Amino acid sequence: MIVLEFVAILLLASIFAGVFGSIVGLGGGVVVIPVLTLLLGVNIHFAIGASIVAIIGTSSGAASVYVKDRITNLRVGMFLELATTSGAIVGAALAAYVDSSALELIFGSILLVTLVPTVMRIGEDMPKNPELKGLSKRLGLSGSYPEAEGREVSYNATRPKTGLFGMVIAGLLSGLLGIGSGAFKVISMDVAMKLPMKVSTTTSNFMIGVTAAASAGIYYARGDVDPVVVAPVALGILIGAVIGARFLVRARNPTIRKIFAVVLAVVAVEMILASQGVAV
Repeated sequence: MIVLEFVAILLLASIFAGVFGSIVGLGGGVVVIPVLTLLLGVNIHFAIGASIVAIIGTSSGAASVYVKDRITNLRVGMFLELATTSGAIVGAALAAYVDSSALELIFGSILLVTLVPTVMRIGEDMPKNPELKGLSKRLGLSGSYPEAEGREVSYNATRPKTGLFGMVIAGLLSGLLGIGSGAFKVISMDVAMKLPMKVSTTTSNFMIGVTAAASAGIYYARGDVDPVVVAPVALGILIGAVIGARFLVRARNPTIRKIFAVVLAVVAVEMILASQGVAV
């Protein structure tokens, strides 16, 4: 395959990954890695290095839009990022001693189970707004954002300790399996903390960028960041992320939840098949 064709395919795939990654709060690696390894025959180590860049690109490309439009909750994101980072450090330390296939099977199965409450709330526009109390009140874990029609939506976070536990698991799995944990982040905020779906996905976008940036230097030092691969990925992801961010600002929460449910099901099936040695 000639270089120009390689770059064109990768650029288009990265734009697609950026659009969906920015909407559902994932990094885009779920699209970029299969395209690189299965379609373009790129070594998995270079594919993972490009995936890290994809995560940073998705987060950076969408973050400016989400922060400007006051959808991302930075206070919630920084509070939960402490747990995710801690879990990732522990996971990375344990990675050499744990059977990754068993973890992939467990992770995929958990995602399928968590798909149930997501589907049950598929048409929900706004969760019931709980009273701000306890740790949520002390930390000020509340906020508001404007809907497209000009309506201001206020919300309060509930069960922050449960959210923290979910973030530890997300970080642990990320460190153990070398994957992005955006799906678990969104689930923790949407299901456990009862945040609006828009806030969950945009805050997840912010968080995965912070986590990925911390590990990008390690991949670069290992020589896993190939400019020929990374350049079209970075450009495509940024373009797609901006497009996806514009869509999310105008979309309703039920629409975002439907897209997330489909992506969640695909990721879960991919993880289960990968645990059985089936290429996806």
